[in-house]
Amino acid sequence: PANEVRCMNTRNTMLAQQMVALAEQDRALLDELAASGEIPSADYHPRVRALHQANAERLCAVIDRHGWPGKDTVGEDGSEAAWYIAMHAVFDVDFMQRCCSALIQAVAAGQAPGWQLAFLEDRIRVLTGRPQRYGTQFEIGDDGWPVPSVIERPDDVDRRRQALGLEPLSSRLARLRGPGLAGPDDWLRRSA
Repeated sequence: PANEVRCMNTRNTMLAQQMVALAEQDRALLDELAASGEIPSADYHPRVRALHQANAERLCAVIDRHGWPGKDTVGEDGSEAAWYIAMHAVFDVDFMQRCCSALIQAVAAGQAPGWQLAFLEDRIRVLTGRPQRYGTQFEIGDDGWPVPSVIERPDDVDRRRQALGLEPLSSRLARLRGPGLAGPDDWLRRSA
């Protein structure tokens, strides 16, 4: 029995490396396409979509076998990479919702940080036309600066954010508009 517990708590190094590698491939492709000027664009770039689909398929298989890849299974970096992959599965909101359900359990078990759940839940809500709960998703306002997408019960947003380990929304907005930014165009260049 002690041996079983030790085996269950041993990190799956190969799986962790795979999750991190998938997220790194995603970032590298986005960097490459941003540098070439191919993104941002109005359309979902076909190379990005193909990579996001392949990554989501792999994450789906992992969830089928292990549940959400939490920190005891794949370490913090591997777990964050899984969240990153789920966040980019915007082509399949049902899959994102499945990830969100698994992540809720992982957060409750201490296997993932609450902020990941806040971002994923808000992304799903915004994609499905519902107000977000935590103020993690932004759009470009009329003045060119980022503004939060519509928030459900905005008077309670900081309480909800705090409960999942996020800073107050006003602090996040201040950092987005932060020092060293000459204006909205500078923000857009840095966020691309």
